[in-house]
Amino acid sequence: MTIEDSESAGPRRSGRPTRHDLERYAGLFAARTSVMKSSAMRDLMALTERPEVISLAGGLPDTSTFERASYAAIQKRVGAESLARALQYGPTEGLSTVKRCIVEVMAEEGTVVDADDLLVTTGGQQAIDLVCKTLVDPGDVVVAEAPTYPGAVPTFCSYQADVVQIGLDADGLRIDELEETLERLDREGRRPKFLYTVPTFQNPAGVTMSLPRRRRLVEVVRERELLVVEDNPYGLLRYSGEALPTLHSLEGGDFVLYLGTFSKILSPGIRLGWVAAPGPVLEKLNLGKQATDLCSSAFTQVFVGTFFDEPGAWLRYLEVVREVYRARRDAMLDAMEEHLGGIASWTAPEGGLFLWATLPDYLDTTDLLARALTRNVAFVPGRGAFLDGRGGQSMRLNFSGVSEADIREGVRRIGAVVHEQVALYGTLTGRTAPAPTERSTEETATEDEGGRVVHLPPRREPNPARPPRGAQA
Repeated sequence: MTIEDSESAGPRRSGRPTRHDLERYAGLFAARTSVMKSSAMRDLMALTERPEVISLAGGLPDTSTFERASYAAIQKRVGAESLARALQYGPTEGLSTVKRCIVEVMAEEGTVVDADDLLVTTGGQQAIDLVCKTLVDPGDVVVAEAPTYPGAVPTFCSYQADVVQIGLDADGLRIDELEETLERLDREGRRPKFLYTVPTFQNPAGVTMSLPRRRRLVEVVRERELLVVEDNPYGLLRYSGEALPTLHSLEGGDFVLYLGTFSKILSPGIRLGWVAAPGPVLEKLNLGKQATDLCSSAFTQVFVGTFFDEPGAWLRYLEVVREVYRARRDAMLDAMEEHLGGIASWTAPEGGLFLWATLPDYLDTTDLLARALTRNVAFVPGRGAFLDGRGGQSMRLNFSGVSEADIREGVRRIGAVVHEQVALYGTLTGRTAPAPTERSTEETATEDEGGRVVHLPPRREPNPARPPRGAQA
């Protein structure tokens, strides 16, 4: 039998598709598949599943912090009191019990909503998808931060949005740059469908939008009747500094769609998120969800409702998680100083799960990742957070998913690879490799690969438990 004969016998059932396989189906694919992108994090999941790999890539919460006895007790109650309901279909908008839990969670951040203004989703990612499905036609403008959440990038691409990215600095989204961009889009007759922002402990940068910028953004939103999609998975994961009001609470909910999730404060495995939106938008989101999965899992909704039945249980668990992540953040900041000080700059987040590191511009983190994987350590290259090729010298590092010891070892391995590449640069060029310098945001704004890059200025908050050391970004 020839190769041609074996291929004509039928499609391959395993392994990578052959060229012949692709040609067989090419004419059937929808046009949108040509612009679909894979998520930078999901691409790494298979590799980071290997036990020898220290993954600083995914935004994985530490689910080992959830007590086994508590889990068993909840499941026992579900089985005894609510089994039939847990195993049944539910309403598309979500069970009333879990919507009351969401109202309680949002109130903890000073955000008041009515349960009727909520749609329960299958994780926060589905919320992003439903917003795009409801609002975006091919070619519509969506405004997002630069860098933006890497998981949102493939969603924007799938719906063929024209994404315009606005720079960040240490105080979050550059509102002055946003206003300039909106003026330019007005002149071009292009009205954005929405602005997508993660204002608190931004993913991937780790920075938080300041209160003056939040207030100015709300003014801009009202003046222009611009929809804002406020993605807030990390707002309750604060380890230092003062809490800030959500955009939804400042604006009132007329033009802000609030996206939340239980993934970071309870467990990603339950796959429950939500959207709070104005009535007309919520109705369309509901129709979109009906066509997608009918309803989110009733089983996990009943689980969450049962967990919240015990007064204060979720807040006590949240405090446990905060303490664990605070220690891990500090461990990563210490390791960065030890192994990358003088070569890289990075953010010092007050909460959330990530910091954003920037290397000299002669290094490329996509290439660096390949070398890092040979040392069994992984991170997310910066290009996954942009839609125009930027971010080549940056990377996102997660500190929530592995132990303090693994964080230190992982950063050490990354540092070793970086130092090797810096030394190679010096050997090839005959020059001493330049290190990042501390400059103002205005001085670091550059034109790169068709877009404006605003590097985050160095900033380091000393841990009160340790004596202050040299400043870091």
